[in-house]
Amino acid sequence: MPRFQPFDLEHYQSRFEHTVEANLADSSVKCLDVGSWLAPEEKEALLASGLFYPQVNGLQRLRERIAALYPDTSSEEVLVTVGAAQANLLVVSTLLEPGDEIVAFTPGYRQVPGLAANLGCRVREVAMDPDRDWMPDWEAFEAQVTEDVRLVAVVNPNNPTGRIFRPDEMERIVAACRRVGAWLHADEVYQGTELDGSESTSFRGMYDRVVVTNSLSKAYGLAGLRIGWAVASPEMTEELWRRHEFQVIAAAGPSMVMADLALAPEKRAMLLERQRRLSREGHALLTHWLEEHPELFSVARREATAIAFVRYHLDAPSLEVAERIRTEANLLVAPGAFLGAEGHLRLTVGYEEARIRPALQRIASVVRGMA
Repeated sequence: MPRFQPFDLEHYQSRFEHTVEANLADSSVKCLDVGSWLAPEEKEALLASGLFYPQVNGLQRLRERIAALYPDTSSEEVLVTVGAAQANLLVVSTLLEPGDEIVAFTPGYRQVPGLAANLGCRVREVAMDPDRDWMPDWEAFEAQVTEDVRLVAVVNPNNPTGRIFRPDEMERIVAACRRVGAWLHADEVYQGTELDGSESTSFRGMYDRVVVTNSLSKAYGLAGLRIGWAVASPEMTEELWRRHEFQVIAAAGPSMVMADLALAPEKRAMLLERQRRLSREGHALLTHWLEEHPELFSVARREATAIAFVRYHLDAPSLEVAERIRTEANLLVAPGAFLGAEGHLRLTVGYEEARIRPALQRIASVVRGMA
C-alpha cells in the first residue's frame, strides 16, 4: 500500500478555522442558520420528521427534486450522500484500483487526486495558466489522456479559480474520455454560483460514462446539512449505492428533510440569489482593494464562486505567507500550494462588508510588512 498522504488543505483548515478571529479560508458564502430560511409550516414539517433510519439512497422526493435539475434524469439515477465529499469518495472507490491512472486539472480542489494517490493510482496533472485567465493547455491535456487513464476528474466551475469551462472545452474533455473509454467525474458543487446570474451547463448527459457530484454547501449556503449527491447511469448508481451502505449507511434524515425544502423551486431560487448577491458584493470590495494595492496583489478574471484566488507579489512560499497572516492578523486564508499553485492565497469574499473590508486591509498590512 502507498504511504498515506493527508489532505493538506482540509487539515490546515480544521486545525485553525475555529481559533482565529475571522476565517476567510472557507469556500462558500456565509451559511444560513436553521430557522431563518424556513416558513412556519416548513419548521413544523422538520420537527415532525422521524429519527429512525431514513431511506438509504435518499428520500424519494429529495431524489426527485435533484433529478429535476438534470435533463432526462430519473430518481433512480440519483444517490443522496453525506456531502459531495462522500460522493467523490464513492466515485474513487468504485471506479479506481491500485495502479490505475487519472487526469486532473491544477490548480483545483485536491480531494479526488489525493484519494486516488492514497489508493495507489498515478495522478497526471494538467496545469491551467493564470496569465491566460486559467486557460488549460489543451494539447497537454489530450496528450495526458492515454489508454492507461481510467478517470478524468474536473471541478466546474473551478475551485479555486472561479473559471468555467466553455461548451467547446467541455466537448473537448468528453471527446478525450470517449477516445480511450475513460470515465469522467464532474464535481459541480459551484454550479449556481455564476456571477452573471446564468447557470453553467452540467456534464450530465454528454457521455455515457459520466458521474456528476454536487451538494448544498457552496451555491446554497447550507454546508452544515452535509447533503450531497451523485448522478449517474442506473447501473453505476447501484454500484455507488452498494459502497455507500458500507461507508455511512445513509445521510441524516433531518438534513434530507431540509434539503428537500431547499430544492423546492421557489426556495432554491431564493437561496441561489442570496448567495450570488453576497458573492457580487464581496468581489466588488475585492476589486476596490486590489486597486488600492496593485504593488502587492493581483487576480485573474473570476466567473463564479465567492472565492478569490489572489496572487501576491512576494517571493515567499504560500504557507509562510498564510501563517504570517494567521499569527499576525488573526485571520485564516488558504495557501495556494494546497490547491496546486504557489504564489497564491485562496480567500472567500462571500460575507458581509463589515467582515470582509477590515480583513482585507489586515492581509495587506501583513504582506506589506513582509515585502
